[in-house]
Amino acid sequence: MDEVILEVKNLSKTYSGITVLNKVSFDLKAGEVHALVGENGAGKTTMIKIIAGVEKPDEGSEIYINGTRAVRLTAAKSIQMGITVIYQDISLFPNLTVAENICIEKSKSHLINWKEMRKTAQDVLDTMGVKLDLDAKLKDISIGQQQLVAIARAITFKSKVIVMDEPTAALSSGEVKMLYDIIRTVKKQGIGIIYISHKLNEVFTLADRISVLRDGWMVECDKASSFDDKKLINLMVGRELRFLPMRNEETGPEECLFEVKHITCEPFFRDVSFRINKHEILGLTGLVGAGRSELAQAIFGMMKLQKGEIFIDGKKTEIKSSEDAIRKGICYLPEDRRKQGLFTGHSMTCNISAVTLHKHVNRLKLLSRTKEIKTAEEYIDKLNIRPNLPSINIENMSGGNQQKALFSRWINSSPKVLIVDEPTSGIDVGAKLEIHKLLRQLARSGVGIILISSDLPEILAISDRILVMRKGLIVDEVVAGAATQESVLEKGLMGAGGGTNG
Repeated sequence: MDEVILEVKNLSKTYSGITVLNKVSFDLKAGEVHALVGENGAGKTTMIKIIAGVEKPDEGSEIYINGTRAVRLTAAKSIQMGITVIYQDISLFPNLTVAENICIEKSKSHLINWKEMRKTAQDVLDTMGVKLDLDAKLKDISIGQQQLVAIARAITFKSKVIVMDEPTAALSSGEVKMLYDIIRTVKKQGIGIIYISHKLNEVFTLADRISVLRDGWMVECDKASSFDDKKLINLMVGRELRFLPMRNEETGPEECLFEVKHITCEPFFRDVSFRINKHEILGLTGLVGAGRSELAQAIFGMMKLQKGEIFIDGKKTEIKSSEDAIRKGICYLPEDRRKQGLFTGHSMTCNISAVTLHKHVNRLKLLSRTKEIKTAEEYIDKLNIRPNLPSINIENMSGGNQQKALFSRWINSSPKVLIVDEPTSGIDVGAKLEIHKLLRQLARSGVGIILISSDLPEILAISDRILVMRKGLIVDEVVAGAATQESVLEKGLMGAGGGTNG
C-alpha cells in the first residue's frame, strides 16, 4: 500500500534554547513498518511524544493524520485520530484483567457488558493468533504477553498507527519471535508501524523503510534494503565505531576489594561465593530468571540475606540497607532505571546529586543549588550528556542520557564497588561504546565493577572474568579471553556439574 496515513513536516522542538528537533519531515504508509533509528539524544523520543500529543511542537511544525492536519494535538486527540504508542515501560493497568485492559476504551460506561467485552477481547486475540487467559491479571503475566495485550488494545482502538518503542528490551527469544509474527499480522490489516529499536538486527528483519535521526536532523530515509550495518551506524553517529576488547592491563598483585562467601537468599539464589579485585570488571551473565538481579539487590541491601558473609577490603561486614551499602562504598545501577533509578519529575541536576547531598551544602549546612549545578555541569561535560542543560526534566532526556546521569550520580559518590545491571539495555551503539569506555576508566581508577548483562558480546568484550549463573547458582567461572559466546550460553542453559560456589 502507498497510502500515507501519517506525515510530519518541518517538525521542530526547542527546550530552553536547545534545539532537539530541527525541521524534521517523516511519513508512514499503511501496512508498512518504518523504523526510526538514531543515537540516544537524536530526537526520536521527542518526535514520538509530539506525534502522541504529549509534547507541543514549535511554530511552523505540521502533523497530518489520515490526511487531516492535527492542530493543538493532545494525547486524547491523538488516540481519537488513530495513534497508539506502546512505550518501553508499558502503560497498562496491572490490577485489571487481560480482557479489561484490551477493552478499556470500550468500558467507560457505568454499565459494562462483560460478555460483550470478553467477546471483543477474544476476537482481537484470535485475529492476532494469540492465546491468553482473559481473566488473568496483567501483573501476573510476562512482559512479552503484556506487549501483546498492548497491541491488542491498539487494534480495539481501531488505531491506524502503532508506535513501538524498544518493544523487545525485556523479552525472551521466544517472545521476540512471537512479536515478529504479530507485527507481520498487523501489517496485513493496513496498520502502519513506527518501530524504534537500537537492535539493528531487528530493524533489518522487520523494516520496509528506515529513517535516521542525528542531532535533531533527519539525515537519511530510504528502503531498508539500501542499508547495511556499517552504513546505518555511520549515519547514526556520524563516525565509524570500532568495538575492541577493553580488558584489565594491570599486572601487579591482585588486591581483593570485595568478597562474598556462601550467601543465600531463597528462592532466588543460594550458596554464592565470589570475589572482585581492584581494577577488575567481573561479568555476571545467565538466562533471565537465573537470579542475577536479585543477587545484586541483596548485595546492595535491598533484600535480606538468609546466610553467608560479606567482606569489604578483607573485613567482614553486614549490609543492613541500601543507605548502609552506599556508606560502605557499594553502589548499584539497576536494570529498570525508570522504576528503581530515576527520580522522575525532577531535573537532571537533582538526579545526579540525590545520594551526595552532603557534598552540596553551604556553610550554614543548607543545600546549595549553585554547588549542585556545578557538579551536574562537570558530569555533563565529562560524560558528554545531551542536552547539556542541568535544569532539564530527567523524563525529557533519552534513555542513554538518563543512563549517563545515573552513572554520574554513582561516580560522584566515590564507590569502591559499582554494580551495573544491564547498563546498555535500550541504548544506541554510540552510547554503548561510551559506557563501555566509562566502565573501563572506572576500573582503571581502582573501582571494582560487577557487570550484569544478557548481551554476551558485551560481557566478552569488557569483562576480565565471567561468572555464569543458572537457577540461582554460579555454575562456571572463566577468564574472558578464554570464553566464547557458545561456551557461555551452553553453561547458562545446561549448567556445569558442581559449579563454582563451593
